[in-house]
Amino acid sequence: MVERTQITQAVTAALEAAPKRKFQESIDITINLKHVDMSQPKNRIDETILLPQSMGVKKIAVLGKGDIVSQARNAGVDLIMGPEEIERLGGAPREARKMADSYDFFLAETAVMPLVGRWLGQRLGPRGKMPQPIPPQQDITPIVERLKNSVRVRSKDRLNMSVKIGTTGMSADAVAENVDAVLKRVIGRLENGELNVRSVFIKTTMGPAVKVM
Repeated sequence: MVERTQITQAVTAALEAAPKRKFQESIDITINLKHVDMSQPKNRIDETILLPQSMGVKKIAVLGKGDIVSQARNAGVDLIMGPEEIERLGGAPREARKMADSYDFFLAETAVMPLVGRWLGQRLGPRGKMPQPIPPQQDITPIVERLKNSVRVRSKDRLNMSVKIGTTGMSADAVAENVDAVLKRVIGRLENGELNVRSVFIKTTMGPAVKVM
């Protein structure tokens, strides 16, 4: 496994090489795989990973009615959507696409999941944002808190994947912790571990890519 010091050195180099901006840029990790048959769904990566270092709160939407709505308000989620709004958006594709792109994670009570699939599945599914089903009486507060500091890594049928793991306002050590967490989780999902990794790069939005491994 790549050493933390190696990761920190790569992050530092990426930060130093980035053009100076008056605003914070994102820092992304790109992982390129090899010798993995992505035509087989079992080999595809689809992981929600809790990051050790926060990089800014994610936007979370909750779909449903009743108790889950009051829970969502108390948890401070960014969007609460009832069954009527779910159906309305089904007939407003442009608005539905904008909604799907605006939120990072979706939670939905199990009772409205058929509605979500029917009216919003075409917008959320391809983006890897189909809601996590929430059964009756389940407390969503700890789920929301975890998702606020999580990222989702998806390969689909490709041999490469990229995900935001920090910002230029974070220290190199903090970003390196997040890189380490993502790499360990992804490598742990691969049949041959590190042997299935072709390369890993770190870059800021406007900066050059720096190789980690």
